[in-house]
Amino acid sequence: MSKENENQNSTYNLIAAGTKMTGDITSSTNFRLDGSINGTLKCKGKVIIGQNGAMEGTLECDNAEILGKFTGKLIVNETLSLKATSKVEGEIKTKILSVEPNAKFTGTCDMNSANPQIQNPQIKK
Repeated sequence: MSKENENQNSTYNLIAAGTKMTGDITSSTNFRLDGSINGTLKCKGKVIIGQNGAMEGTLECDNAEILGKFTGKLIVNETLSLKATSKVEGEIKTKILSVEPNAKFTGTCDMNSANPQIQNPQIKK
């Protein structure tokens, strides 16, 4: 992997602790939330909700790692990781779910419909 790709893959937009946002956010790079968001976040990369971060609304992304609090609808195309300090309430749609001991989750989880290829598999003969 080239240095340019490494830097692009490790670049994060950041909502710092103490910052509160309301509304819709769209990002083409990774995203880290240490403050709070009430609204919709659509990201074409990885989203990390830090231990003191909180989000209420809808999150759509490729991968997510939650250490803080999330309430709403999570749509994760690949891997969702709920860390031990996480508190998640709502609806999850993902391909892969990883849950550490002590993580809190209340709601529903659908591991078939996040990725359209999984929902409608094509069998080739």
